[in-house]
Amino acid sequence: MKSLVILISGRGSNMQALIEARLPVKIAAVISSNPEAGGLEIARMHSIETRVVDQKAYPDRVAFDTALAEKIDSFQPDLVALAGFMRILGDKFVEHYHGRLMNIHPSLLPAFPGLDTHTRALTAGVKIHGCTVHFVTPQVDHGPIITQAAVPVLPDDTSRTLSARVLQQEHRIYPEAIRWFLEDRLQLSHNHVSVSGAIMDDSALNSPKLLG
Repeated sequence: MKSLVILISGRGSNMQALIEARLPVKIAAVISSNPEAGGLEIARMHSIETRVVDQKAYPDRVAFDTALAEKIDSFQPDLVALAGFMRILGDKFVEHYHGRLMNIHPSLLPAFPGLDTHTRALTAGVKIHGCTVHFVTPQVDHGPIITQAAVPVLPDDTSRTLSARVLQQEHRIYPEAIRWFLEDRLQLSHNHVSVSGAIMDDSALNSPKLLG
């Protein structure tokens, strides 16, 4: 059975979705950059080993990345999943895990990389928003896209309501993407990912949509 290490920094809702999906994988450890992360207790409740690599304990990114990689590699994972991991990782770290470092981002990349995606989407006036699972590359939030899910932006949406609707989709597609990885269904070529056996839906999501 393949093994997975999950990296978190906060509450760990995407981590919890991965745990509850009962994927055919051994979750070897949950590692947090924040010793106060709520997700650590959730992991412990599921009898998953936890570790902390406190970002505040290291003088710079290189030192932190080195310590984090050493901790990850001690578990020899096949895949590393970022699940609300709030640290930008250096090029050397990312290249070390090329093709086996995955992230979930709360926007339809390449739109709205970085933080505050829901507020920025509302400010921009987009009609469709969503989330993206991608392989991580040195360019932040620009790695090869594995899968995306879209939701309509409703007229009375706030960043909070939009975030909640997008989060439901994050919890759905992240386990799905990791399952594809575990089943060796992902083919990564340059900046593109293909999924063997995928059924492509050619229907469109329109927002707004007039009825009648």
